[in-house]
Amino acid sequence: MNDSLTYADAGVDIDKANQLVDRIKDIARSTPRSGVMGEIGGFGGLFSLNLSNIPNPVLVSSTDGVGTKLKIAFLMDRHDTIGIDLVAMCVNDIIVQGAKPLFFLDYLAMGRLDNTVAEQIIKGIAKGCTKAGCALIGGETAEMPGIYQPGEYDLSGFSVGIVDNNKIIDGSYIRPGHQLIGLGSSGVHSNGFSLVRKIFFDHCKFDVHTHMPELGTTLGEELLRPTTIYVPSIHNLMRDLPVHGLAHITGGGIDENIIRVIPDACKILIRKNAWERPRIFDLLQSSGHVSDAEMHRTFNNGIGMILVIPEKSTEDVMDRLKAMNEPAFFIGEVTDRKNNEAQVQWI
Repeated sequence: MNDSLTYADAGVDIDKANQLVDRIKDIARSTPRSGVMGEIGGFGGLFSLNLSNIPNPVLVSSTDGVGTKLKIAFLMDRHDTIGIDLVAMCVNDIIVQGAKPLFFLDYLAMGRLDNTVAEQIIKGIAKGCTKAGCALIGGETAEMPGIYQPGEYDLSGFSVGIVDNNKIIDGSYIRPGHQLIGLGSSGVHSNGFSLVRKIFFDHCKFDVHTHMPELGTTLGEELLRPTTIYVPSIHNLMRDLPVHGLAHITGGGIDENIIRVIPDACKILIRKNAWERPRIFDLLQSSGHVSDAEMHRTFNNGIGMILVIPEKSTEDVMDRLKAMNEPAFFIGEVTDRKNNEAQVQWI
């Protein structure tokens, strides 16, 4: 009788993990970028920097996850879009400083490794990387029995970009008179899902398969819409048009994110009716009896990124965005701030 125990007996299947690595290699090859060295499977991802056109290079990094939006993926048993969200949350954060994304790494943890689900997730990550123009060069897939419930996992990502020191966007050129252009969101994106779930699933007793006539689709399909990746549009603008400030509208909404790039001496006026809010936000507010103030601080409400630009450039910027089919709206302006008044005012 052989009582010898193995790692597989403890719930960790190394052979299955090795099979997944082989499948990931093919996925990673679909995200080529100049500078990538080697393949996934080594101890670290290699990337060679070409600094010939960047006199004073600065690396910009960001790490993030997708929060409890993962719960919607579990309920839908659909995992092909959540990776796009993961990439978007990271690369949208580094683009606000003018950086160009270079590479991306992910961390995926499961109670018991499911290669089919893992492959769907990583294909979504690769799709996001392709959209952002960066390479997937590595990551970690951890099998952690006893930590996660069956069918559940956790997901996080890390991105690195580069910008010339003289081209960093930090809001220092923003002055009264600058205009705010909001770029439309695809929906809820990846913030506020704890409140979303409480409203729809706990309070209203809906489920992900409930067809919502107001939305023209099921609730789950609407909530799983991937976060918009703004990198291509913004880099197109920055090539020859002035962008003096950028704010990625995530947790905290417009109010708390826009002030991160506005000088203390300035104030922001936001026009309430400057854009048509996607119906999902109307449904959230009415179903949960959510106040305007709470909506503003929790959700993007249809604006996923804000550009702060000189007034003289607004028409050129809007024309360029229209040519790229990027939904954009004049949503406000920068004014003087007096006597320590609030930095954001809705009008």
